[in-house]
Amino acid sequence: MLAVEGLSSGYFGVKVLWGVDLRVSEGEFVAVIGPNGAGKTTLLKTIAGLIRPWQGKVRFLGQSITGLPPHEIARRGLALVPEGRELFPHLSVEDHLRLGGLLAQGRGEDDGGELALQLFPALRARLHQKAGTLSGGEQQMLAIARALASRPRLLLLDEPSSGLSPLIVKGLIGALQDLKTRGLGLLLVEQNVRLALSLCDRAYLLEKGRVSLEGSSGELLQLPAIRQAYLGV
Repeated sequence: MLAVEGLSSGYFGVKVLWGVDLRVSEGEFVAVIGPNGAGKTTLLKTIAGLIRPWQGKVRFLGQSITGLPPHEIARRGLALVPEGRELFPHLSVEDHLRLGGLLAQGRGEDDGGELALQLFPALRARLHQKAGTLSGGEQQMLAIARALASRPRLLLLDEPSSGLSPLIVKGLIGALQDLKTRGLGLLLVEQNVRLALSLCDRAYLLEKGRVSLEGSSGELLQLPAIRQAYLGV
């Protein structure tokens, strides 16, 4: 589904990613873990077209999307849920779902707004409420719901559990697991390594802009380097 080969990129002449290779298969749940400043967010933004790659290739559904503008990549079925949610505070929940649904409609498909509301039923009672008045947990639900309304084939999530209470995170975990059973590809960047490895099929460890380890979640959980540095055991 997604193949990243030798990807390098950065900001203002400063290189952040150095020859990253990564893949996500159809219906697979893959995580990217690593310390702050490792380049995880830069990786997602480069895949989604928000940052232009310096070197390397990105292929999605068998076609090159290297260097395409973000709106064209989104049209092809790749959706990013950015860190910080990036909602429009003065637009309602319903407006956000409609915005996401425009991409699906542009491909001749029904929008996924109803699916999003099934996964996040708390939003149904907030349809006419402005996004800026929602709680942090509700805003994160809405950010994911907006992406789902576009009926993506692959969903990129950047730190979705950041700043949320354990109860909200538990509900978020349930929604992500539900999406996986529906065959949606998921690429998750998550600071909470224990959480990420409990959810994903495979994971990549990104350090200083390079992939230093990769493997199944079970394999990485057993590695002393992962357990000591990221799990505190």
